[in-house]
Amino acid sequence: MSHGDAETGLLRLTVVYSPAARVVCEVQLRLPAGSSVAQAVAASNLPNQHVELSLGAYGVGVWGRKASADQILRDNDRVELYRPLRVDPKVARRTRFVKQGARSAGLFARRRPGAKPGY
Repeated sequence: MSHGDAETGLLRLTVVYSPAARVVCEVQLRLPAGSSVAQAVAASNLPNQHVELSLGAYGVGVWGRKASADQILRDNDRVELYRPLRVDPKVARRTRFVKQGARSAGLFARRRPGAKPGY
């Protein structure tokens, strides 16, 4: 916390949401010390701006780690709202593998000329 914020008891927070690939909505907030993730999300007004968030179908994290709504925040925390996955990552990987074929997919697909198998 900067010296001025210690006296006022306000936290500097960022709430971030990405409604689509390469689109980021970022809101800078100042909330009282002891504020929770849920309070930061409500203060950001992002659920009112995005229909999919207003339904409550989103995950939340702080600095990339899953968090609960009642988690207490610290100064300079970044609260992230996660949209639900449209495709299961395992299914997407299987589909990619079938499409690319066994020879062009996987860990050992691109070997150096003359390299031993498996390297």
